[in-house]
Amino acid sequence: MEAAGGIVVRRLDGGPPLVAVVHRPTYDDWSLPKGKLQAGETPEAAALREVREETGLECRLDSPAGQVSYTDRHGRPKVVRYWLMHPLGGASVPNEEVDEVRWMPLAEAVEALSYPHDREMLAAVDLDGDRGVRGE
Repeated sequence: MEAAGGIVVRRLDGGPPLVAVVHRPTYDDWSLPKGKLQAGETPEAAALREVREETGLECRLDSPAGQVSYTDRHGRPKVVRYWLMHPLGGASVPNEEVDEVRWMPLAEAVEALSYPHDREMLAAVDLDGDRGVRGE
């Protein structure tokens, strides 16, 4: 199964980068915003759509952040491609899928995420320079 998502980053008044993480009440977990590609949808379009649906934010793609592969809760292989994103506008509105969006410093966000694959993805990006994956 293919999915796409975003690492949405903002800075307030020149402060450290903050990352958006979402709480999904159905699973009582904290995650990066992501979701399955729809038929005929590009990964980039899916990432922007999923971030908008889960966070309420309209975003711009900045750069590829990498991908993770894992087995979902139904035993299916899943590949999620991520992009660093910059919010352009919008606001979070709680819904059935996501009831809370939090902006956190990188280290706090890594600790808050419920799944190792999300933590590994977030830990691998360079938010200080917004250059994408560390070491590239």
